[in-house]
This record gives sequence, C-alpha cells and structure tokens, in this order.
Amino acid sequence: MKPHVLIVEDETALVELLRYNLEQSGFKVAVAYDGEEALRSVQEDVPDLILLDWMLPLMSGIEVCRQLRRQTATANVPIIMLTARGEEGDRVRGLDAGADDYVPKPFSPTELVARIRAVLRRIRPALADEALSYADIVMDLVAHRVTRGGKPLHLGPTEFRLLRHFMEHPGRVFSREQLLDSVWGKDVYVEARTVDVHIRRLRIALNGESHADVIRTVRAAGYALDSTPG
Repeated sequence: MKPHVLIVEDETALVELLRYNLEQSGFKVAVAYDGEEALRSVQEDVPDLILLDWMLPLMSGIEVCRQLRRQTATANVPIIMLTARGEEGDRVRGLDAGADDYVPKPFSPTELVARIRAVLRRIRPALADEALSYADIVMDLVAHRVTRGGKPLHLGPTEFRLLRHFMEHPGRVFSREQLLDSVWGKDVYVEARTVDVHIRRLRIALNGESHADVIRTVRAAGYALDSTPG
C-alpha cells in the first residue's frame, strides 16, 4: 500500500512540483490549499504524513500543526514544515508546535523525498519499506538487495541502478542516451556502447541458467524491461 501524503501549500506551481515528485516516488498524494481545508481533509482521511507550509491563507501552518497535535486521530501523524523562514528561532517555533522536521525553501525535491522517507522510517517504519517488483524480481531499496524467484542476485552498482530505472518504468523503451543521462548522469561522459556492456552483465545476473530474459532489445531504439518477447 502506498504511503499517503497530504500537501498543505497555497502555491500552485510548488504543489504540482511536489505532487509529481512524490507520485513518481511511490506516494499517494492529496492536496489542501489553506489551513482550514487541511483540517477538514484530515478529518475525512488521515494521511500517513503531512507536508505543511508555514505561511497559509486563513490559518498559519503553525496553528494547523498545533490543532492537529491536539486531536487524538492526528496527534502522532508525522508533520514536515515547509517555509521560506530560515531563522533558528522560526525553526524552534515550528518544532515546538509539534513538527517532526523543518525544510526551508528553496529545497531540492529529491532531498525532500529523502527527508520524508527518513521521518517515516523513524516514526512509522512499516510505511518506509522501499521495494520494487516486476514479474518474479524484487528489489529492496533499503537493504540494496535483489532477488528473483526468491533467490538472491549479485549485481554491481551500475547494474543495480540500471535495473532500478527499468523497474520504475516497466515496459518503456529507453535509448542508450536516455539511460546514460538517467543512470550515469548528464554531466558524466561515457560512450553509448558502455550501456550495452552493462545491459549484458545485468542480463547474465538476472537470467542465470534458467530464467527467461526480461530485458528486451528494441532494434534502433534501445532497451526495455518487458517480459513479453518481441
């Protein structure tokens, strides 16, 4: 089951950025654009974590946090405050009001997702299990382990990143250049044919002597994680 995150933020562009990154990271997302709407929302459906902006219409994030902490149903829901206020005194006020973490703007969406996972691991460990699965392949992102048919596989770091990228986008065909950008990084110069070498290593590790090949080669296009022959 996907962890449920409520975003309480009145900046539409930031809401969409947060929603996109959270959904891509495997979270279910709900949105409230002011403090009163947030309080109504949690009464109808208590989230697993709340991203709460400090400066909100109608009611400040600090007051929303205080009210949530007074209610039995939401007293222990993790809250991460988002704010442009970066002074130490403001951070202390946010934490004193009941926030579990404090992220000043501007922030990296990737870092924020990592902070969310860290808070969930600390407060609600059952929700922080990070795993991807495809067919009989399971990737444990926390333990950094991969199994196929219940048996452990031994992957190098690059093969692990390649497989993770494929498992996050099953069925989608990626060119060598796209894989280089996503797995190696846009600022790293690596020849496109290097992808072929690591794909071959990944296939050997995944398939062993008996498993079907789930990496599909698409001539003149690239590669895909696809259990359908073609």
